[in-house]
Amino acid sequence: MSRPAMTALLVVALCATARTVPSDNAMAAGPVDWTGDLSPIAASDWSYERAAHLIERAGFGAAPDEVARLAALTPRQAVDELVDYESIANDLKPFDESVIWDPGMDPFPPSRAEAVRIARERGVGLGEKVLPEGAQRRLQPVVDKFFYGLYANAIETQRLGLWWANRMFSTRRPLEEKLTLFWHGHFATGENKVRDYRMMIRQNEMLRARASGAFRDLLVGILKDPAMLVYLDNGENVKKHPNENFGRELLELFTMGVGNYTERDVREAARAFTGWTNDVLAFRFDADQHDFGQKTFLGRTGTFDGEDIIDAILAQPVTAEFVAAKVYRFFVRDEIAGPVKADLGRTYRDSGYQMKPLLKRIFLSKDFYSPSAFATQIKSPVHLVVSTYRKMSLGQVPTIPDFGRMTSGLGQSLFDPPNVAGWAGGRTWITPSTLLNRGNLFRSVLFPDVKGFRPPDRAMSATDARVGQRFVEGLSMTEATREDVDPKTMAESNMMVDRDEDYNTRYGGYKGNLLAFERTKLIPRSPAKIDLTAMVRAAGADTVDKVVDHFVRRFLSVTLGDRERGLLVEFLRGKLGSSTIQPGGKLEESLRELLYLVLSAPEYQMG
Repeated sequence: MSRPAMTALLVVALCATARTVPSDNAMAAGPVDWTGDLSPIAASDWSYERAAHLIERAGFGAAPDEVARLAALTPRQAVDELVDYESIANDLKPFDESVIWDPGMDPFPPSRAEAVRIARERGVGLGEKVLPEGAQRRLQPVVDKFFYGLYANAIETQRLGLWWANRMFSTRRPLEEKLTLFWHGHFATGENKVRDYRMMIRQNEMLRARASGAFRDLLVGILKDPAMLVYLDNGENVKKHPNENFGRELLELFTMGVGNYTERDVREAARAFTGWTNDVLAFRFDADQHDFGQKTFLGRTGTFDGEDIIDAILAQPVTAEFVAAKVYRFFVRDEIAGPVKADLGRTYRDSGYQMKPLLKRIFLSKDFYSPSAFATQIKSPVHLVVSTYRKMSLGQVPTIPDFGRMTSGLGQSLFDPPNVAGWAGGRTWITPSTLLNRGNLFRSVLFPDVKGFRPPDRAMSATDARVGQRFVEGLSMTEATREDVDPKTMAESNMMVDRDEDYNTRYGGYKGNLLAFERTKLIPRSPAKIDLTAMVRAAGADTVDKVVDHFVRRFLSVTLGDRERGLLVEFLRGKLGSSTIQPGGKLEESLRELLYLVLSAPEYQMG
């Protein structure tokens, strides 16, 4: 039987017998009566398993030596170190930008049609001059540049996502990156609409800088953030025609939640934010478009502006409860009891909406280590991949397979949440297709196909690739850009290709891709440098049983049942033909197959 077939059968066996949270997990979690108890855990209740739980939730997991270091501290010392992270030096590289933008591209038009309209009116668009009268396809340079802007920005955003993944992986301040990820989902903004990676990285930096501070500062920062202003169309929010998007999402998703405000409050909030716009990368207040009239919002009346609206929102007790509950669901568990929600809301509000007192209250609470919270959270795709690499003790995030493709296949792409509500998380991460993908996710990490790998940052669509191949074959632009159809018929779209003599859209897509490939920096591609033989040797695991136990303790947040553990032991013993670990031979390959089984287990989806 082939290795993939053998492995697949064992995965099926593990899946068929696995329990979501085994009963013998009680040794790690606290007693049942800790559930809902926000009093602090005692130093005498601290353990390696609970330290591992803390770093899994407040960060992205860790290798055993780091877990052991935290376990040697008291709970308060460990939590203080994680939450008060500013005192820890963090020598991480800034994003290495490609030079893809020139001044003529600002502001980038929202559509090809708009780019063409501007070029026709002004004789120039996106920094490209329209060709002289009588020239064939006079607007082709502008259309090429538009598609170049789309593709180059998409590639640069892929690079930006990899850069952030490496920050999550390498940081000595894991909670800083975990909070930044939380706020990225809370104040969801996507490059698919913003179309400017520069705005996205500036937003990311702002979220990181204010992640653990005052919520008011964060609100002001995000509501003046160019990426958010573009994403929620606040440039269209002017005094004669208020656009309610901004005000509605502020109330519904960012601060209070449905049912705690009226439709009039939405309209009045929109009026207060009129004139809040941006000059590309900078916030700008357009006084001519601001409504300076009186507004009545949440029972108050005055000539409110945006910051007045923020202050009125923060004065509502429900705001503290809404945000604190969302923080709790992200770091602890999906369900939050009413008394816990009210208690955490008071903590948050009484501190002046400071994040650190809330986080410390949560991470030190018995509730955080209770059976209902311990190893019950389905890992987000980003967390799943980053935490695995940290537990493998890799040097950096590998680029074969591609990080962005791994997480997007499971439903999460950095800088591209599905909508303004962000990722729902929890059980929504698991569907029949994503469960299968999750089970197979790390095969390409442990057994990379280097020769067959095709980097997504240098991949054209099938249409653009077909156009390029036809040019290589010597076809004209007209012939190269036609769709493939039955020779006896011609699709209407084919007849339209040359009907507009100003430009050829399909050629623009192809040319834009080529320009983007030329001007964006390549992502260096390399597989994970894994040495599992050295890992088990360092752990003193000299028998099959010890190896299995080390892998389970290192990678899983729960203990396996006897049958599941027995299957793993039997598998490795069968591969090695011995119960002892001997160097050489097929040891490394066998260890990789064993680890693949562990990472494929249903229990590994829980953190």
